[in-house]
Amino acid sequence: MTLWLTVAGMGAVTYAIRLSVLVFVSHDALPAAARDALRFVMPAVLLAIILPAVLYVGENQTFDLSIGNQRLAAACIAAAVAWAAKNVWLTVSTGMAALWLLQWAW
Repeated sequence: MTLWLTVAGMGAVTYAIRLSVLVFVSHDALPAAARDALRFVMPAVLLAIILPAVLYVGENQTFDLSIGNQRLAAACIAAAVAWAAKNVWLTVSTGMAALWLLQWAW
């Protein structure tokens, strides 16, 4: 029980530290260069999560940049939708539908 209380307490402390920056630091207090750089954090994190899942496929997780990679084709379709529509939900739903359709057709 002590272990779980320690884990929960440290989680709360970590959350409070990160939340304090959002609550107590005004938007104008950050330099313009920091604000501009922080805009790219979320896309960079999402790309770091998604790209390995798209390019490393199969049972042995081999690198596949071929035309037969359904995940890569679906990701390209989703990227085109994201660029044109600028809508997250439409991008995700179109990408998943394209992946399922490509996997069914292959």
